[in-house]
Amino acid sequence: MTAAPARTRDPRLDFYRGIAMFIILIAHIPNDPWARWIPARFGFSDATEIFVFCSGMASAIAFGGAFMRRGWWMGTARVAFRIWQVYWAHIGLFFFVAMSMAALDLSGLFEKSYISSLNLQHFFNNPMPQLVGMFTLTYVPNYFDILPMYLVVLAMMPLFMGLSQIGFWAVALTSVAIWVVAQTGALALPAEPWSDRQWFFNPFGWQLLFFTGFAFMRGWLPAPPVSKVLIWASALFLVLSAPFGSWKVFLWVEAWNADLAEEIRKIWPLTKEFRSKTEFGLLRYMHFLALAYLGWVVAGERGSRLVATGHGIGAQIWQWLLAVITKVGQQSLAVFVFSMAAARLIGVGLDQAGRNPASVLAANLIGFAMIIGVAYLAAWFKAHPWKSKK
Repeated sequence: MTAAPARTRDPRLDFYRGIAMFIILIAHIPNDPWARWIPARFGFSDATEIFVFCSGMASAIAFGGAFMRRGWWMGTARVAFRIWQVYWAHIGLFFFVAMSMAALDLSGLFEKSYISSLNLQHFFNNPMPQLVGMFTLTYVPNYFDILPMYLVVLAMMPLFMGLSQIGFWAVALTSVAIWVVAQTGALALPAEPWSDRQWFFNPFGWQLLFFTGFAFMRGWLPAPPVSKVLIWASALFLVLSAPFGSWKVFLWVEAWNADLAEEIRKIWPLTKEFRSKTEFGLLRYMHFLALAYLGWVVAGERGSRLVATGHGIGAQIWQWLLAVITKVGQQSLAVFVFSMAAARLIGVGLDQAGRNPASVLAANLIGFAMIIGVAYLAAWFKAHPWKSKK
């Protein structure tokens, strides 16, 4: 608890969160062939873990400092304001996407129902209870489940900042205890009134990852050493767990060695509860920590390898890529909300053009260009250019 907390944004934080934003866009474009190659197809964890972990780190800088400078009540007020922003971002995203899908169906130009493709027919068939459920977060459609999880985790921050006054052990024990109880299903939240479906992302499970990132950035947890043993252990865990975390890798193993694939098939059911995405299973946590450690080592001390040096064309391209990815990571909420809406419309375009290599390439590059543009536009607005001198 005596370590100095971070006061400025770490370049590694924004870079990796920017990478996550591009992956999340690919993952949410319907039937995007590029989604076959995202990290989720090669292990237990995916871009969601990057987003949540980095959000915890960013929150330690943006909100943790408010608790230390202005006290618990003002820190809580700062977090409440962010929750307010995320809540209305969630509501706005839902209604924009719902309106877009309704407009497509009303046009009569398409054979498929885009409302049904998102399982929104219940909302349109009986809107009154679903409207109440949407605003009370008791109706959380599958496509719109990340932001509700995020705002509930944010709401837990005042609790953990209060516990930090006792000691880090109080924070750690409480976080682990909540996570353990969440694994039993006792803390599951209802996702829709007409079934027993639960929130796809249980915030009481995912808070463990969020507050792990928070603890690292606040200085409550020391940075791990750069060790060949840890590097090899992390790399081996990622490689050896791949067949158990992804059917894509499993099929490769099966083609290479049928006997080994049969043994993996026997073990696969035993890993089910430990790789749960809803409650954030233990294997997902271990897999992400191993991946994050390697990413931390690769980035170099203080992100030194994420800084372009030299004057050649290669250095200039690398510098430009770093700047773009970092900007996207810095404006992650605006980029995320936009990408979730844009992904559905890009999918409509692919439905009409067909999913051949050229159209898929064009669709993804257009999506990338749009989220980059949104990131720079959001940064421009946040700079309050109208306040500067002409």
